[in-house]
Amino acid sequence: MEEYYRLVRDQFRQHGNPEIAQGQMRYMKYQFEYFGLKAPQWMAHTKQIHAHLGIPEGEDLKTLVRLCFADDHRELHYFALETVQKVIKKQDPDFINFLEELIRTKSWWDTVDWIASKMVGTHFLRFPDQIRPITTDWMDSGYIWLQRTSIIFQLKYKEKTDYQLMFDYILRIADTKEFFLQKGAGWALRQYSRTNPKVVREFIEQHRLPALTRREGLRLMQPK
Repeated sequence: MEEYYRLVRDQFRQHGNPEIAQGQMRYMKYQFEYFGLKAPQWMAHTKQIHAHLGIPEGEDLKTLVRLCFADDHRELHYFALETVQKVIKKQDPDFINFLEELIRTKSWWDTVDWIASKMVGTHFLRFPDQIRPITTDWMDSGYIWLQRTSIIFQLKYKEKTDYQLMFDYILRIADTKEFFLQKGAGWALRQYSRTNPKVVREFIEQHRLPALTRREGLRLMQPK
């Protein structure tokens, strides 16, 4: 897996653009290094590498992902997540522990939202009995990125959304000053309003929520 990781790193570095990298680092508040690959580029390289080397399984997959996340360059974190996403439907129930590890590693909105909506959401659809105990623990943790994940993992659920669970978690953080929790709660409400606008509007009107959460939640229901 170290050789696999080095191949990805070297290929990404070779095709990167330092000028683009500066803009990317500035946008992300200099929290991460970048090679200077835009999404279509790193995705094309990822597809090529997967076709050539395949996607590892089991512990090899986790080892490769950890090697990528240990690197400072954000595109390697994206490569790792794209790799996991390709095989998320093949994983066993315990894989949720690895997803939690990824949420906690080099945490910022770009990777956390990806993991939450495209991996945790998919995993919980396959193992619904895990939803309440695990997300309850995540909400109790006080760690904002696990809390945000608990609120937004149902973004793609539509009519399958457990909106009572979502509402409960949003109320639990209603007094927060954390921007990413307020924004995440509004995002979850806005997305569900596409499916059930009446319930979302009633929830927002009946509870005292942060202005940002209210504004985001009502955005699709405002008069033209």
